[in-house]
Amino acid sequence: MIMMATSPVVTESATAPVPIPAKIPLVTLIIAILVAVVLGIAGTGGALFYLLRSGRLPLQKTVAAETRPVAPTASRAIVLDPMVANLADAGGAAYLKLSLTLLAADELMKKDGPKAAKGISTDDAAVRDTVLMVVGQQTANELLAQDGKQRLKSALKAALAEHNPELKVMDLYFTDFLVQR
Repeated sequence: MIMMATSPVVTESATAPVPIPAKIPLVTLIIAILVAVVLGIAGTGGALFYLLRSGRLPLQKTVAAETRPVAPTASRAIVLDPMVANLADAGGAAYLKLSLTLLAADELMKKDGPKAAKGISTDDAAVRDTVLMVVGQQTANELLAQDGKQRLKSALKAALAEHNPELKVMDLYFTDFLVQR
């Protein structure tokens, strides 16, 4: 008799029970989802607001139906004769020789203002007076600084708008600019 070795047969006994996850209450689950959605919307909105305010996300305004060509504003140049003004430097020895051309809105300009005795209109006299008053408050060092002319332009525009409101100055140009110390 020949005996063969056989492996013992293992029968599966009862397997270990699989743990069932604990049930999350439905109300808690809904609240958690709502909080997550609100936080997501707030975060996205905050990021968009930051990007728009910082200029990193420019908006393109496309209004194709209502695009109308803008009529250019009628303007005319007013060329002022050269002016010489004492500057506010100590000792009073510095002066500025200045020539200006003003670009003014034409529809608001008087076509022919009353003439003064020397042939200068009263509008020109008022403008020259304003320019001389502003220039007389400057010093040579201020005018010769890197941004001196630009600051003088800004001061002149503001003074002309304040003292001559009927004259709508759009821009002004220096045609001569000489500082003597």
